[in-house]
Amino acid sequence: MPVAILAGADLGALTRFATPRQLMSSRGLTPSADSTGDRRRQGGLTKAGPPPARRALIDGAWAYRSPATGSRPLPLCLAKVSKPIQDLSGQAQGRLGHRYRQLLARGTHANQVVVAIARDLRAFMWAIAQEVPLTP
Repeated sequence: MPVAILAGADLGALTRFATPRQLMSSRGLTPSADSTGDRRRQGGLTKAGPPPARRALIDGAWAYRSPATGSRPLPLCLAKVSKPIQDLSGQAQGRLGHRYRQLLARGTHANQVVVAIARDLRAFMWAIAQEVPLTP
């Protein structure tokens, strides 16, 4: 829950971004790029935006190391939200855990895997924000 709270406090309304890619670039979850002519090099993260929100996303992404297990209060929490949001959250849980294990098995460094998962997590947050109607 702290990841969602910090992400919400950091960004406010996620619907102001037209695409998840715009959201990522505004919050420092994209690699820096240096290009001249035909040559293109990618560097480290751009680190735009506030560090606490980015750190919370990275910490939340580490949770996908372990396979998902059900908990007793989870069905009670999910019963309070709409069906499309339930579907998106289930899809995110399955995909992010699978992608974490897949990238790690490929030999990608664990820190790079976690940043990739954090990007996907933020994209799922954006998708859920598109489903939730804004209240004045």
